Amino acid sequence: MEEKSDYRCGVEVTLNLVGGKWKGLILWHLCQKTLRFSQLKRRTTGVTQKMLTQQLRELERDGLVHREVYPEVPPKVEYSLTEKGRSLEPLLQLMCRWGQSYSSDQC
Repeated sequence: MEEKSDYRCGVEVTLNLVGGKWKGLILWHLCQKTLRFSQLKRRTTGVTQKMLTQQLRELERDGLVHREVYPEVPPKVEYSLTEKGRSLEPLLQLMCRWGQSYSSDQC
């Protein structure tokens, strides 16, 4: 993430952290419960493994997602929201309701 001083407003910061096609969906699914990579992949229809990995790494780097690796064979990796990531839940719920309302207005 860029330095905070590079931003002109909070919307820019938020969109930089959660914008794009996949990050919001990943965060939404992790609001529901802790998930393994394969579970996230199934729930995020259309995302490639490479893109999901990249987006998860960025979310982890930005402190929104926690990656837990268990010492098992084969390795077990789970993803969950950090406290900072959990603070996005009200925003994601509002986005969901707004999107549902927008979709029903278009029909």
